[in-house]
Amino acid sequence: MAGNSQRRGAVRRPGSKKGATVGSGGRGRRALEGRGPTPKAEDRVYHPAHKKAQQQTRPQGGQGGQGSRGAGGRRRSGGTSEVVAGRNSVVEALRAGIPASALYVAARVESDDRTREAVKTAADRGIPLLEASRTELDRLTDGAVHQGLALQVPAYEYADVGDLLAAAEESDAAPLLVALDGVTDPRNLGAVLRSAAAFGGQGVLVPERRSAGVTASAWKTSAGAAARIPVARATNLVRALEQLKDAGLFVVGLDAGGDVELPDLDVATGPVVLVVGSEGKGLGRLVRSTCDQVVSIPMDSATESLNAGIAAGVALYEVARRRR
Repeated sequence: MAGNSQRRGAVRRPGSKKGATVGSGGRGRRALEGRGPTPKAEDRVYHPAHKKAQQQTRPQGGQGGQGSRGAGGRRRSGGTSEVVAGRNSVVEALRAGIPASALYVAARVESDDRTREAVKTAADRGIPLLEASRTELDRLTDGAVHQGLALQVPAYEYADVGDLLAAAEESDAAPLLVALDGVTDPRNLGAVLRSAAAFGGQGVLVPERRSAGVTASAWKTSAGAAARIPVARATNLVRALEQLKDAGLFVVGLDAGGDVELPDLDVATGPVVLVVGSEGKGLGRLVRSTCDQVVSIPMDSATESLNAGIAAGVALYEVARRRR
């Protein structure tokens, strides 16, 4: 009956192995600390509610490729979120103030200055911190080298041609832009962004169709430059180049068999937009005819071509060298 301390099992036997438990000495204190607010289910990319929310917000009638215009004439692509992977990329994105919905940190990650800065910045901005296993991070980042850090960010907000011209006007140097024609590998786009940031470029222009966009892979390759260099999308690349020509920029195409070689490019010190084609097809016919001049990179005859990322880096370096 209730309150009967003599009933069987109510009293611990003297020989029982159970006794006072030993404390952890503070070793388990970190496990009890909070990791910030848990993000909503629709903000977690691996949750079914996230996919459902994306399906409901996706534009109808086949207009997904056009995006929607936001403040300042900028456009948003697709409407889906991206996961930026890697310590440098995550830190650069946080430094640039990119809006983020969650920071994923691998369990028992080896801490360094970048990891500590990322965690502190996310905590200061109220971004939820989520601990994840290495396996889950591999899945979230599609197998990219994440180094134990991943940041969930909204879809990249593209600029337009007017934004690139405004950024060029704010720079102390002569305008220097890069346009890509038919470059479909996001790693090449990331490499171009990185070179543009290193050699004084003020922006990159890509067409909406048959072109790489600023995806997580481009973020990773750019080593954070995607947070500093605006990328504009044009419905019609030829028309956008004509707009840049009207603004006073000299359109220089980079292609094999050009009119002059890159070291002889006399217009490099003036306002220039470099147009880089794909490795396989080069510049399209209409794009090539729109260029004021076509230049080629002198190479050994045994090498047929360079990929777009390397070719753009070489050309940007030469322009920067001549401007010095």
